[in-house]
Amino acid sequence: MSRGLSLDALVASMGHVVTKQALSKYECAKASPSPIVLNKLADTFKVKAAYFLKEPQVSVKFIGYRRASTLRKKDQARIESLVTEVLENRVSLQAITGWPNGDRLPIHAHRISKIEDTERAAEELRANWKLGQDPISSMVGVLEDHHIHVIELDAIDKFDGICAVAVDEATQTQAAGLVTSRGVSGERQRLSLAHELGHLVLKIGHNLDEERAAFRFGAAFLAPAQVVYREIGTKRDTILREELLLFKRRFGMSVQALVRRLFDLDVISEGYYRQWMMLINRLKWKRKEPGELEPERSQWLRQTALRAYAEGLIGREEVERLLGESFDTKEPLSLIERRAFMKLPLEERRRILSEQAEKLKSHYSEDAASGELQSGDFVEY
Repeated sequence: MSRGLSLDALVASMGHVVTKQALSKYECAKASPSPIVLNKLADTFKVKAAYFLKEPQVSVKFIGYRRASTLRKKDQARIESLVTEVLENRVSLQAITGWPNGDRLPIHAHRISKIEDTERAAEELRANWKLGQDPISSMVGVLEDHHIHVIELDAIDKFDGICAVAVDEATQTQAAGLVTSRGVSGERQRLSLAHELGHLVLKIGHNLDEERAAFRFGAAFLAPAQVVYREIGTKRDTILREELLLFKRRFGMSVQALVRRLFDLDVISEGYYRQWMMLINRLKWKRKEPGELEPERSQWLRQTALRAYAEGLIGREEVERLLGESFDTKEPLSLIERRAFMKLPLEERRRILSEQAEKLKSHYSEDAASGELQSGDFVEY
């Protein structure tokens, strides 16, 4: 072991918070230490916790550029550079905090050979993720709950979204990210994320239009067919504008996307669908619809960076670099003192606790003589 410590000596110096067998697994890269163990190791060797974490070497692959033929090459290069940096940072943060990597993500797990297969694929993914049939209240939350990163970029002309996957040197998936433009409405953001999810999970046959398949999957994921039939009907000759605005809030989809969904499910005829498209154009709803939804906000990066800071795994400067903003927090003195105390050697901590116990003996004796317990007293078992 480094610095001449045997495994037994290292276990003892760490206060026996970990076994010798576990340390051996860490040495051989067969397991990863928890944040608590990582901090103990760092204290023992007088280094930062990040010292023990090998910087992950990943390469990033991009899937499903939309409108790629009209996106300028320099804009495409800029997008890829930004997303690569973001995913590399998040892979590092995953490793530091023990967050699961992406080796179980359903990447290209749903094979489709015809456009209607997207309905089945959306149902299967909902079932696998135990989402039920109800509309999804937070698309960002669902993705982050299932270890898929949501990345927002400042709007670039002619860019709608893309899917990216980070793989290590052994081609094992470490992370996946769905990228959208910042500043779009909530309904557009949700469908864009669902669309990119389609690019991530679908294995699309060569005879199919990938964009059409991804869009159909995204719409089916947000508005399952059975729910649409139940709440809107299986056949409609007419549907009111006010109805569509209600369903917009219900499913978190634009009116335009909802009308297309009704056409794809044969709820409305092709002629009626075209009438609605002409009306949407005339009303200029393609640019801005009434009743726009607030965009959803990703919490994973902030939550995980703050956790890593609180556990002493990264410093304030690293938090600010990851979040892209200044970070200021006032920690309670008790927390600072507790951290300093826990960094002391085990024997020193025992000596201090013993001295404090001696000082409190007379205090407890006087309290015991005073009679019964009062409200708010502590009882130790």
